[in-house]
Amino acid sequence: MALLTAICFVVGLVSYAAVQASLTHQLDDTLAEASHRATTFSAGPPPQGSAGDHPNPLNARGTGIGTLNARISAGAVTSAGLLSRDQTMPGITAGDAATLLGIPAEAPPVDRTLSNGDYRLVAASMPDGDIIVTGLPLAPNNATLASLVLAIVLISLGGLLALGLAGTFIIRRTLEPLEELSAVATRVAGLPLDAGEVALAVRVPAKAANPETEVGNVGHALNKMLDNVFSALQARQKSETKVRRFVADASHELRTPLTAIRGYTELLRMTETLSPDGRNSLDRVESQSKRMGTLVEDLLLLARFNEGRALDLKELDLTEVIVESVSDIRVIAQDHLWKMDVASEPLRIRGDENQLRQLLINLLTNAYKHTDAGTTVFTAVHRATDGSIVLTVTDNGPGIPEEFQEQVFDRFARADSARSGATGTTGLGLAIVQAIANAHGGRIELTSRPGRTTFAIRLPAALVIA
Repeated sequence: MALLTAICFVVGLVSYAAVQASLTHQLDDTLAEASHRATTFSAGPPPQGSAGDHPNPLNARGTGIGTLNARISAGAVTSAGLLSRDQTMPGITAGDAATLLGIPAEAPPVDRTLSNGDYRLVAASMPDGDIIVTGLPLAPNNATLASLVLAIVLISLGGLLALGLAGTFIIRRTLEPLEELSAVATRVAGLPLDAGEVALAVRVPAKAANPETEVGNVGHALNKMLDNVFSALQARQKSETKVRRFVADASHELRTPLTAIRGYTELLRMTETLSPDGRNSLDRVESQSKRMGTLVEDLLLLARFNEGRALDLKELDLTEVIVESVSDIRVIAQDHLWKMDVASEPLRIRGDENQLRQLLINLLTNAYKHTDAGTTVFTAVHRATDGSIVLTVTDNGPGIPEEFQEQVFDRFARADSARSGATGTTGLGLAIVQAIANAHGGRIELTSRPGRTTFAIRLPAALVIA
């Protein structure tokens, strides 16, 4: 539209200049004829009965309405007048006479503004030395040019409006497939492609994916890209499924030999007389087998969550679960200060009690294993304004490095060097916490800085029993 407006403006200027030049040329020709007629008529003898020494050129045959004639003799206007519509010949003002005296003789026509309007004037010399000034009004030319400007403006505005409406319709119709492409891209951008089984069935419709058109070619390319992404996601899902199945199967198979190792260890302790070094070695075998058993159980639990197994949802008192869990952990980690903020009345919800208890134990264990003795661990639960339940575990330990916070819930993720505990971990505790929270329809959030680390579990209001 801006380009069309500029084009209309240039065309209007060129048209105006061309018409103005043509009208001026025509007026100059008419003015030359009128000047010749006036000088010829003025050179003749005065008519009989005339009081002047020279005939009035306004009386010449063919003089048009509005024509101005003046005779200059010895540097003064001796006679002047113009022919009005009522055939009278009124004179000119003193200001007009001064203007006429400034017009050079035998020069090209000039434009001047007189008391009766704008005039095109030319001065011609007489044989006796006098000067005859002849003028024609510019009003007809100005009126024509004004009409031309009005016509150009109206036509341009009308044309721009029509072209704008038509162009908008055509462009929107032509680019309509882009809206479908944008909608498809937006839907794909909202899909959870980072994990799990992905059903990437969104595609650009066939009418917007015609490779014969520019926009359709983009839609066709987008569909090919989505096909490639879907194939990659399927391959990734198959690979993850194989790995998870292997972990689940391996963990399940490891339970039997681990149980046998612990059984034979206890049998050796009861039936054999061992040296101090042998007894110490046997204790180490038993300790490591128990640790490995815990790892196997954690892997099996994560495998069950990956398979989407249903929770054993029952009515339970979350306040009781928190109090019992904190009491149990207080016995294990007596060098930490354990505090709680829970309501005195029961908080009834529907959930898997064993899983929620493990969730809380994992958070509390994580707090004392990765902080120094004397650290305060504060556990609280409250109802949020939206009805959800927020369970928080906060410690005043050294905090979690910012660069590690994004991967803290990944499996086998450990940053023991950052948090000064001395006890090694498998790196599965927080992954299990996240899996349990997600299985209950909730989520886990982490905020950490030196001196304050908070894990917040938000359970949906749908689990609350009124």
